[in-house]
Amino acid sequence: MLQEIETQLFTLTPAASQAVKDILEQRNLEGYALRVYVASGGCCGVNFGMALDNNFRDVDTTFNANGVQVVIDNVSIDYLRDATIDFVNDPQHGAGFAVNSPSAKKEHGEGGCACGSNSSADSGSCGCGGGGSCGCSN
Repeated sequence: MLQEIETQLFTLTPAASQAVKDILEQRNLEGYALRVYVASGGCCGVNFGMALDNNFRDVDTTFNANGVQVVIDNVSIDYLRDATIDFVNDPQHGAGFAVNSPSAKKEHGEGGCACGSNSSADSGSCGCGGGGSCGCSN
């Protein structure tokens, strides 16, 4: 059974929310949500992925963040707890999403950041840009 929660697990900044809304509108993707998940690897121990998705599973948790429906699977939820997802436009690395996750730091004992990636825009996190270089601190 798909679980919807009323409180946010992580923060999607207004800039990130607007970027997702713009992408959904440009691509005419009505009924889609932002899926955030943990992918394998990553320069700081965890690699976050993002995708636009309309295929929800029974084990997913959903919530609304600044007008954007967000979907998280049951494995990724612990790594994203208390995280902040922002959309940044860095002159050096380009525009993309940045994920700062204290939970990922706690789980892996490394820097409090993790390189993000997504299917709709270049990514960025703690110095990680579209080029994939990472400036994570330990």
